[in-house]
Amino acid sequence: MKCFVWSIGILALSLSGCANSRSLNFPFDPGGRSLNSPFAEMQPAIAGRYIVFASDRRGSQDIYLYDTVGRNLVEVPGLNTLDVSESSPVISENGRYIAYVGARGGLTDVYVYDRDTRQTRNLTGTLNAEVRSPSISADGNAIAFQSSVNGQWDILVYNRFGQPIAQPASP
Repeated sequence: MKCFVWSIGILALSLSGCANSRSLNFPFDPGGRSLNSPFAEMQPAIAGRYIVFASDRRGSQDIYLYDTVGRNLVEVPGLNTLDVSESSPVISENGRYIAYVGARGGLTDVYVYDRDTRQTRNLTGTLNAEVRSPSISADGNAIAFQSSVNGQWDILVYNRFGQPIAQPASP
């Protein structure tokens, strides 16, 4: 099991519970071209070699992707738009899919960005409700999130094409 510790100012990953525990420190860049910067880095999530997080580096809340092996920010063309404030990003284990909450005009939706096709899909555009806290399966095929569609916070599970996944019935 991997346990990660986020320290203030500089990101340090502590891999405890592993045979060879170690702490990884990533460099600080005042210009915002690295993982650590003077800007707010919110809700980091890690999968495999990637760390995904929301930040206000460009004057709006956008999503950034950091490659821990290459130690650089990865371009995500088509992900961030001027009219959407992105938050709560999560990434599939292979790094292909990023799920996140996007807010536009006071409404929130869950989106999935495909790094291979550089396309974003709105999963909840037809769902008349608030959404929050997405999570994504390792292969990126299932996205779970909280929704207020029933007047309370329920957990819904959709496939990456925006269709609800049927839950098995109790025997």
